[in-house]
Order: sequence, then C-alpha cells, then structure tokens
Amino acid sequence: MNSKPTDPHACQSPDTSRRGLLKAALGAGAVGMVGGVGLAGFSGVSYAAALSKEARDAMSPDDVIQMLEQGNERFRNGQMQQHDYLAQKRASATGQYPAAAILSCIDSRTPAEILLDMGLGESFNTRVAGNICNDDVVGSLEFACAAAGAKVILVMGHTACGAVKGAIDGVKMGKLTDLLDEIKPAVKATTYDGDRSSKNEEFVDLVAASNVRRAMNEIRDESEILSALEKEGKLKIVGAMYHLNGGRLEMLD
Repeated sequence: MNSKPTDPHACQSPDTSRRGLLKAALGAGAVGMVGGVGLAGFSGVSYAAALSKEARDAMSPDDVIQMLEQGNERFRNGQMQQHDYLAQKRASATGQYPAAAILSCIDSRTPAEILLDMGLGESFNTRVAGNICNDDVVGSLEFACAAAGAKVILVMGHTACGAVKGAIDGVKMGKLTDLLDEIKPAVKATTYDGDRSSKNEEFVDLVAASNVRRAMNEIRDESEILSALEKEGKLKIVGAMYHLNGGRLEMLD
C-alpha cells in the first residue's frame, strides 16, 4: 500500500475526482447541475474533501433540502458514501461551510449525520432530548445561519420518542422535569380522540410531530435574525419526523 499523500486531495479515485469537478462547477455558479443526478451525489463532494464555500453558496435552500432527502434515501438503501473522514478532517481544519443546521433529539438511534449520509463540515448539529428549543439553541442556530451561512434549519423529531412519552406521562425527575415541561404544550395542542397515553404509539408520534412544529415556530418567534433571513429567501426552516422502523425521513408540511 502506498503511503498517504500530505495533500488531502492528491491521488483521488476517479469517483472522488468526479465529485471534485462537481464542486468546482458549483463554485463557478453552475447551479443547474445541482438537480437530478448531480445532487444525488452531492454529499459525495465531501467524500475526500470538505464542503467548500463556493459549493455551499451556489446552492439554494431547496437544493440543500433535496441534498438531505437524498442522503437519507442512500442511508435507507444501504448505498451510503464511503466518506474519508481523515481527509475531510484535514480539508476542513482551516474553515467550515456547512449547508444545514439540524436540531434533533439526543436519542442514540437518531444521529443526523449518519441518517442523512453527511460528512464532516456539511452540517451544524444540536441535540437535546425531545429536540426542544430554548435560548441557547436559538443562539446556536443564529451563529450557524447568520454568521456561518447555513441555508436550512431542519428540526428533526422521531417516532417512539422517550422524551415525548415522559411529557405525556408527566414524569418528574430532577432537571429533566423542566425539559419535559417544554414539550407539554405540544401534548395539549395535539388533537386526538383516541387513547392519549404514552402506550399509544400513534398518539406519541402525533405529539412528536406537533413538538417539531412548535420548535419551528419558536425559532421564528424568538429570533428576529432568523425570521428575517427566512423572509428574504436566504434560509428555510423545515421540520421532519424520522421513522425508527424503516429509517425514513418524512418532511412535515
């Protein structure tokens, strides 16, 4: 085996080189290549290189959303990119240009970078039980989007969420009590005529979706900066539910 080159972009495979050409084309403003086949492999830009500012800036918020959806499709189909994380580490050491900021749950089964087939430097990630929104989260998202240029905020809940179940049951446990109180408004806001208990999977998942939408609204209401970026078309705030069974990312209306 040959020794590793000091240049993280040297001696790339043909597949990696193709992605490098795509990144260069995006940087030149060839946004049309982002659709279709081009975007299907866009996460592969980071196969052995970090996402560049030129490539990120050439994308629209809709392009980024499509990138996330197609990454999840690769995950579900077992066709994930073979990321060279060491090369990505070297390439991103002097700067980062993530395209998305993701607020998701602490659940061990929902690591967004894996579920969306993303590499180092492609997304900011905030994780907290129940994907709740507070001042610290909003401030982090302001940094990610207003300061660092991310174009999409994805709030990602998931099925069978333990935090949601705890809020439904009124669990009391140290500092967790206050966190679950943040989810209780979503419980009350969820219209459902059946069994409104944590044993009812359908109700739990409906509350989780309500909780995602509530977090989206809180981001808009609590941050004039992010709300303004969204109104200007520079940012999209979207929500999704991740299905533990099957691994599907379902975008919410």
